[in-house]
Amino acid sequence: MKVLVIIPAYNEEATIQNVIDELQNYMPEVDVVVINDGSTDRTAEIAERAGAKVFTVPYNVGIGGGMQIGYMYAHRMNYDYAVQMDADGQHCASDLPKLVEHAKHHDLVIGSRYVETTSYQSSKMRRIGMIFFSNIITWITKQRITDTTSGYRVANRRVIALYSSYYPTDYPEVESIVYLKRKGCRISEVSTEMRARLGGNSSITPIRSVYYMTKVTLAVLMTALRYER
Repeated sequence: MKVLVIIPAYNEEATIQNVIDELQNYMPEVDVVVINDGSTDRTAEIAERAGAKVFTVPYNVGIGGGMQIGYMYAHRMNYDYAVQMDADGQHCASDLPKLVEHAKHHDLVIGSRYVETTSYQSSKMRRIGMIFFSNIITWITKQRITDTTSGYRVANRRVIALYSSYYPTDYPEVESIVYLKRKGCRISEVSTEMRARLGGNSSITPIRSVYYMTKVTLAVLMTALRYER
């Protein structure tokens, strides 16, 4: 079983070493590729020294562009599973074995903070956004997805092939679920813990939150119409 962990990273020199070390501790058999998304710090150097393969993008293309590069590599190298994982240390590598095991029976497995009670605490505005997108996705796909914005996911070969040919570019997590459901993929959620960032700053500011919700809502509706079965 070949598993590739894809970590998109932009200026994450403070956390990338810990993320890779933790992965190697819990699943030493996986391969790790860091998509160095135009970082201006030592992210690439530290990731390589920690044992990851690094692809450096000369300018910042965002999570969507970085993840598609990773999926294209996974598809070309014939991996059985591709894992999306954040570079800021919020995702617990200890949850990865059960996500991969669950992926043997589903096309995409999402690590969810909300499918069961966890210790995760979010701000009021972020929680409102989570509920809003969950309701939209449930309405469109007729499947309840509690954590539509989770960036902790495991994709099988079918999804790797689909995502290598198309992946949303800007805030892709929600839209990418609709795309897969329109392609007839089986999606499941597994409860996972999420920590506070180990370092760095979130790219989601109050002003960008308004843009985020508007853009993602329109993108989801357009994808639903475009790929309507």
